[in-house]
Amino acid sequence: MASIFDKIWRLGPAAFVLKAIIFAVVADALLLAFILLRRTYRKGYFARRDARVFELRQDWDALISGKISFESWRNKPFDRRIVETIALDAFEAADPEESARLLQFLRVSGLIEKRIFEARRLTGWRRLRALVALGRTRAPEGIPALAEGLRDPHQETRLAALRGLGRMACPAAAEEILAWLGEVGLLVPALPLQSSLIQCCTGRPQLLLPYLQKATGPLRELLGRVLGEVATPALALDLLQFMDDDLDELRAAVARAFSHSPAESGLAFDVLNELARDRTWFVRLRAIVSLGKLSGRRAIPGLLHALTDSNRLVRLRAAEALVANTSEMAPIFERVVATRDRFAMHAYLTAVENANRLFGLEQELQNSPLLATEERTLLQEALRTGSFVPEGLAVTPDFAKVPVGP
Repeated sequence: MASIFDKIWRLGPAAFVLKAIIFAVVADALLLAFILLRRTYRKGYFARRDARVFELRQDWDALISGKISFESWRNKPFDRRIVETIALDAFEAADPEESARLLQFLRVSGLIEKRIFEARRLTGWRRLRALVALGRTRAPEGIPALAEGLRDPHQETRLAALRGLGRMACPAAAEEILAWLGEVGLLVPALPLQSSLIQCCTGRPQLLLPYLQKATGPLRELLGRVLGEVATPALALDLLQFMDDDLDELRAAVARAFSHSPAESGLAFDVLNELARDRTWFVRLRAIVSLGKLSGRRAIPGLLHALTDSNRLVRLRAAEALVANTSEMAPIFERVVATRDRFAMHAYLTAVENANRLFGLEQELQNSPLLATEERTLLQEALRTGSFVPEGLAVTPDFAKVPVGP
């Protein structure tokens, strides 16, 4: 009696098709069995994890205070991962007092030291996971290990270390990032690097100056953008060297640095009035914002000039500053109308309406003793219609009518 294999052999070429079908059916069955087995295992794993999380949560305060011995969970990988995850998740939304408590727990229990060891000794995805967890702790002792991660050959690991240092938000982390940049240059995408430096340099922006003076190309541009975000009045004199720099971001940083200078500082007004006429729109915008914060009589010419700027944002911010920093609006409105620029008129009236001071401007025009009858009528008509007045409107050239800001 012939076997089944002999019968298949007699099929000729059709035997290959039959074998392929049988192989596909067996492979599909094995794959389906693997999927079902994996789903069953994961269902049991998550059920067991959920039950253990519930148990640990019941005694959480006692656990992190040390009343429950650390050895009861620390030597069990399953429990240790759960405890660490709960602690790090709570750390993200904790207030300062609770953050200090959780950080002390992570230190005393040895979880931070374990992550530091893994970040230095492991490789691949295990090192990446350790770096991410170490960054989430925001523990200063983890900075050296994270700095070593910046020199990993894999970009994903370098990015994990960079983001971890950014979470530290301290000058020591900034120094490690800047030292690494000085060694190897720009080896990571610009956006995460910029974000990390901004977080770390906010307290000490002067750290950027030595590296900025030596950097070239895209790296100098990136450091300029960072300095533009973190510059403070304390850096004002140091940044004067960048007023005529070719890099737009550095000129914007100069404008930002002078934003909180004393109102009596003549240097601040001179610098900002010059930058308000810069060739780059966002440098002009930053200068106008800073002039608005200074809010003195000497800021008014620059703000009025900015009302005729080609950029809409610059015009709007200048108008907002004029409305916010002048108690009497009638003389300012007279100067705005005299520009005969419809964009300046619309920007100023928009700022007046947004500040809910339109009625106040109408009353000032009605009662102002500095305006002649004809001037008052023309200005009221301009306010009502939003259109220009005739060319003959008199304008005071020396700002005698313009009030001094507070």
